[in-house]
Amino acid sequence: MVDLVNAALANPINRAILQRLPMLGLNDAWLVAGSVYQSYWNALAGRPPTEGIKDYDIFYFDDADLSYAAEDAAIQRARLVFADLDALIDLKNQARVHLWYRDRFGSDYPPVTSTAEAIGRFQIRCTCVGLRPKSDGSLELRAPYGLDELTRGDLVANANCPDQGGAAAKADSYRKRWPWLTIASLNQES
Repeated sequence: MVDLVNAALANPINRAILQRLPMLGLNDAWLVAGSVYQSYWNALAGRPPTEGIKDYDIFYFDDADLSYAAEDAAIQRARLVFADLDALIDLKNQARVHLWYRDRFGSDYPPVTSTAEAIGRFQIRCTCVGLRPKSDGSLELRAPYGLDELTRGDLVANANCPDQGGAAAKADSYRKRWPWLTIASLNQES
């Protein structure tokens, strides 16, 4: 059986991001979502590890400064640290998502208290995964709903996501890239 962490590390962009992530000096920083689970789906399907991955999301949590200027300073540091990678890297301070979410997505987003909490809010439950480097060189995996649905390819709506409006489109996008996935349920479930 393919291991999620090893599949994620087989993607050289993920590996580079995880090695360099501490250089950003960000609190509670994780590589999350697509680049992690999509590398895993690629491994399960026997495809190249980077195939079909649109971007690489990095979440961090800094509630000491909720200004966009502070987040933008972190984004600029990330651009420098990851400049040589051929990838779209999207860095977001999860402590401030509630400030802009309604304007962008049309629904409220209750504030979170950590990046780990934010990882549990993606629209599709099995996509709620993240990796972060630990001080001993190993990686910590966050998968609040486990890995069974991810391994089976079951796309189930996440009741903890504040906005379910795009779940069907998200599932369809995944199915176009990984046709073996199944839409188990797009109704909110726990």
